[in-house]
Amino acid sequence: MRVAVLHRSRCQPRKCALECMRFCPGVRMGEETIKIEEGSKPEISELLCTGCGICTKKCPFEAISIVNLPDELGEEKVHQYGQNGFRLFRLPCPEEGRVTGILGENGTGKSTILRILSGELVPNFGGEEASREEVLRRFAGRALHTYFSALYSGELRVVRKPQHVDALPKVVRGTVGEVLQRVDERGMWREVAERLELVHALDRKPGELSGGELQRLAVGAALLREADVYILDEPSSYLDVVQRLRVARLIHELAGDRRVVIVEHDLVVLDYLAERVHVVYGVPGVYGIVSGARGVRRGINAYLRGYLREENVRIRGEELRFEVRPPAQGEERELMLAYPRMRKSYDGFRLEVDGGELYRGEVVGVLGANATGKSTFVKILAGVVEADEGMPEGTLRVSYKPQYLSASFGGTVEELLARLGLAGDSFFESEISRPLALSRLAQKSVQELSGGELQLVAVATCLGREAEAYLLDEPSAYLDVEHRLRLARVVRRVVEKREALGIVVDHDLLFIDYISDRAMVFSGVPGRQGYASKPMDMRSAMNLFLREMRVTLRRDPETGRPRVNKPGSVKDREQMLRGEYYYA
Repeated sequence: MRVAVLHRSRCQPRKCALECMRFCPGVRMGEETIKIEEGSKPEISELLCTGCGICTKKCPFEAISIVNLPDELGEEKVHQYGQNGFRLFRLPCPEEGRVTGILGENGTGKSTILRILSGELVPNFGGEEASREEVLRRFAGRALHTYFSALYSGELRVVRKPQHVDALPKVVRGTVGEVLQRVDERGMWREVAERLELVHALDRKPGELSGGELQRLAVGAALLREADVYILDEPSSYLDVVQRLRVARLIHELAGDRRVVIVEHDLVVLDYLAERVHVVYGVPGVYGIVSGARGVRRGINAYLRGYLREENVRIRGEELRFEVRPPAQGEERELMLAYPRMRKSYDGFRLEVDGGELYRGEVVGVLGANATGKSTFVKILAGVVEADEGMPEGTLRVSYKPQYLSASFGGTVEELLARLGLAGDSFFESEISRPLALSRLAQKSVQELSGGELQLVAVATCLGREAEAYLLDEPSAYLDVEHRLRLARVVRRVVEKREALGIVVDHDLLFIDYISDRAMVFSGVPGRQGYASKPMDMRSAMNLFLREMRVTLRRDPETGRPRVNKPGSVKDREQMLRGEYYYA
């Protein structure tokens, strides 16, 4: 079975003089393997295409993908977006009384799956038309038949939390309090508002909320409704690590024995919430295949190993393992920067930072709730902001990636890299651009990049500069799991090879655990007062942070990744009694 996909956003027929057609054997033989009408994009005949791959190599914009798949998958095609469009194979089935997690790279069909399971999209099985009768006929005798039969007849009520919460102000009217009261079918809107820390915003309109507040509003509004199926698309986006765990607890409690489907890129949150996991693999923008259901531990471990044993499919070239790093000895490392106790005040906010030392070749993770001064501390080190009291001793050449990104450059990604002097640089190409697959974005306008694409470009350009210290503020924001793992490896490799210093602020506990040698903890009252500890070994820092959260972590014996213990479980109680919140 052959999958031929034309990425229309990348295709530039006028610029390339149709290189794909010039070299295609089918076209040279007089067959219309690739054809084009005046003023339109090319089309690929999948019946005539031999899958030789010449067109994919000759296309200068990587606009064509041809993939050979097992013929038996053709019978499991669930949906296709037009000729030469994306294909989805197989579907997960929500199980009653369980939380089903969906894990996979962006562009492999996760959002399509959620639209089908919610009834918003009727699958067409590769044909031109879609009908509910065809869906029931195709899934006859399977659990999905029972699910879709109940869904289409109205027996199942589905509530879906959308992925893009930033669009809510355009469609939601009234204040936060009015919205929560309007959808409240459980009689507990006030309690939910308190647990989601929305009480201060009850009189504000959605257009006046931050991204994190919009996310908490969307989660609260979904959970306050009575439903048989809850579908939650990326509920932890925009949230800090403290809020993520609180939202996860609320979902766990209010979803109860209902069917729940969740797409989540934070593996710690997914591990805590889900009981079964489906891995979605394939080629982004080309096709996606849904694996069979696995227990959450086995599913996430298989994803990290990059090998699905039951399907006998390798989805990644290398396995990812987490290592327990012993406390480093300061006298064995070269001191790069020492800073004294610092203070910085804004209107209504005060930050105090304990003095500390930073060393060459290490990555220091920064943990803490939003609005406790993490970004302010990084800006002080970057020289963007001056402390009111105490300043770092000495100066470093710093490369800084801010938390909030703007796409002000008017050209393409390729033109941006050329202007910065990174295009053609051998170190940048081999250590940064190739691992992050920036070539796929080369011809896209910087102003048209998605949030995740803009993040990758921003981090890449930050790491591409020659510097002694790399300061990255929330580099994993908007990225899926696969890109987070790639990015973590790239950051560590650049810091080690350049013998530089890395400081990474992030809210993904797994990302921080993987990338960091030591960590700092920020605490205090968000928006009013922040306190930053000195850099500590990971065990001490995580114990300090998790003790305040009343959460314990253990390490998975196979991959070494951190896992959240269920509240009140035997392991949870044992570790709290020992004061060991971070198992090492």
